[in-house]
Amino acid sequence: MRILVDYRPALRQRSGVGEYIHNLVRAYTHHPIAAGDDVAVFTSSWKDRPAEGLSSELGSRIVDRRIPVRLLNFAWHRLEWPPIEMLGATADIVHAAHPLLMPSTSAAQIVTVHDLFFLTKPQSTRAEVRRDYPDLAARHVRRADAVVANSHDTASLIERTFGVAKTRIHVCSPGPPSWHKLGHTPNVPADGYVLFVGTLETRKNIGTLLDAYTTLVERDSRTPALVLAGRATPDAAAWLQRLSRAPLAGRVRHLGYVPDAEREATYAGARLLVMPSQYEGFGIPVLEAMSAGVPVVAANRGALPEVLGDAGTLVDPDDADALAAAMHRMLTDDAFARACAQRGFERARAFSWERAALTLHGAYETALVNRRDRRSETAGPT
Repeated sequence: MRILVDYRPALRQRSGVGEYIHNLVRAYTHHPIAAGDDVAVFTSSWKDRPAEGLSSELGSRIVDRRIPVRLLNFAWHRLEWPPIEMLGATADIVHAAHPLLMPSTSAAQIVTVHDLFFLTKPQSTRAEVRRDYPDLAARHVRRADAVVANSHDTASLIERTFGVAKTRIHVCSPGPPSWHKLGHTPNVPADGYVLFVGTLETRKNIGTLLDAYTTLVERDSRTPALVLAGRATPDAAAWLQRLSRAPLAGRVRHLGYVPDAEREATYAGARLLVMPSQYEGFGIPVLEAMSAGVPVVAANRGALPEVLGDAGTLVDPDDADALAAAMHRMLTDDAFARACAQRGFERARAFSWERAALTLHGAYETALVNRRDRRSETAGPT
């Protein structure tokens, strides 16, 4: 199979979607089942170019075009033009990293759905996601020859919301990273900090996290620091201003985006990970923390219960007091924290990139069959 994957979300800083597509491509190309497949990744930007060595790291070719991302997104989303063939690429399958199709004149088309937050809370999204996804996603997902979802929770939403048959939805859940030092024993340092990992945007519920952390600080001045590791969006302005005022001043650090090379050290210094999101299609930091032996407090929304299971504490993300209580127990009850970390190791083994790659191969085969069937229907009897 000749496969072209949209790599643009991973071209610069790899947050959730970019991290997912980067690792999924790499896992697929290194899986024996992909032997003989010709895999290429598509990138486009006016100024950003693929990193040196990316082709070797991914095990794929790179099709790079100097086209501004916003311009190409508008043309692809709203005009469904130009097809990838006009951009000098050919493929049997084109795999979009988002719910909107990559235009092609002949290839089977696959979309990736990470969540449906753009439908439930469109006011909390930005840029092309707010402009295009609520209006177009349903039609694009229904037209796709196969759909990749990152969790069973997301797959169920796709089926119910868009009326897509289960047979066309393939759940390719992420796998944990490979740590150099972490991942062998529980990581619950007595002087460790409270860690949040993720983009600072509305659905991550940072305001409630700061409220809960403020409660802890006011009750006990010995409360460890809170570390926010993630890129700040315009949504974060008010939260970041709070960090300069009492009682949070000097207690909360914003690291910004943490590159791969620094990620293990970031988790190593954590006593616990907290993820109070209003909604997550998967929640990669939870899996990262579990595999690193870091206990987790997470929201009981979206796919987070599916990922965490009984390996940590689930709380109502709207209840700041409950969040504070859960964090306090994880910070002060060593036996409980270590037990959660140990269960996290076991839970993390339920996910693997190798399994995701195998499922992805099935999605590609399904897409080719569905594409042929649709062409036969269009051609009619001979």
